[in-house]
Amino acid sequence: MSNAKASVLLIYTGGTIGMKEDPSDQTLRPFDFRSLMQEVPELRKFAIDIHSCTFDPLIDSSDIEPGMWKKLAEMIAQNYDAYDGFVVLHGTDTMAYSASALSFMLSGLSKPVIFTGSQLPIGRPRTDGKENLISSVEIAGSREADGSATVPEVCIFFNDLLLRGNRSTKIDAGGFEAFRSPNCPPLAEAGIEINYNRDVILRPSGKPFGVHTELDTAVSILKVHPGITERVVEDILLGRRTRAIILETFGCGNAPSRDWFLDIVRESNARGKILFNVTQCLRGAVNMDLYATGRALKDAGVLSGGDMTTESALAKLFVLMGQSDDNEYVKAHLEESLMGEISL
Repeated sequence: MSNAKASVLLIYTGGTIGMKEDPSDQTLRPFDFRSLMQEVPELRKFAIDIHSCTFDPLIDSSDIEPGMWKKLAEMIAQNYDAYDGFVVLHGTDTMAYSASALSFMLSGLSKPVIFTGSQLPIGRPRTDGKENLISSVEIAGSREADGSATVPEVCIFFNDLLLRGNRSTKIDAGGFEAFRSPNCPPLAEAGIEINYNRDVILRPSGKPFGVHTELDTAVSILKVHPGITERVVEDILLGRRTRAIILETFGCGNAPSRDWFLDIVRESNARGKILFNVTQCLRGAVNMDLYATGRALKDAGVLSGGDMTTESALAKLFVLMGQSDDNEYVKAHLEESLMGEISL
């Protein structure tokens, strides 16, 4: 560790972790983060300067939308030179979407941006919030011997695991093990010490830090399922206001082989729409060369999302489409690994 004291900015956007029970009526209310050291005195033991700011109004995780991502990205950009790392407290329901989005919106990143939250409010007995917060702050302030950040990525820390943000998905609504990264190993594991998997952690690209806040959200998601109707597929794949469609397919990228389904896919491609294939499976990848049904999709103009999560595919499309009105530009970059979101 560098001898200089690290500084971390804590950004509370909303969510369960920042709630505390009001003793008068037992309702949950946001606590004042100016009293953070009183709520979590363990933070005093770190040689880290911790400052905090709070979204006003606070945003429930279910109400997260791209405007919040823009506000958060701009907040980090405005404070980028003043802090060594950032911790974002966020509701769990859409945390994987937000972490994925920020990973693509913040280019040339050389500092940690750690998302965390909790399943129980921080003032409750048995809360997971304190441990998640404490470890996230430690990771955000961690530096190598040369002073560089140990984890210069957008990540999610939850239940002792540090996961790449754009590889994460929520897997449990009621347990502490809420997030997993099925196709990418953890970047770190917290035990007696925090053990970093340095072979997996991305290093800075050398490009200057920048923020991409122009997002095009004209994306639909079609979850393929038995019994799907022609009308439903037409409405989504041929929608007039939809520029791109994520196809959530079976297994390694398979979908119905019926003529009407493939005809609609071909028509969608002919209209210039972007068609992106991700698997419904938690683990594994799209391989449209393996089976005839997948090959038919590929021949119809569908691009492979490999082992990307749906959350990451959505965020990646939003950002790439926001950068250019040219769909061919977007298609050219979709199958590339931009921020470690896909295995090549």
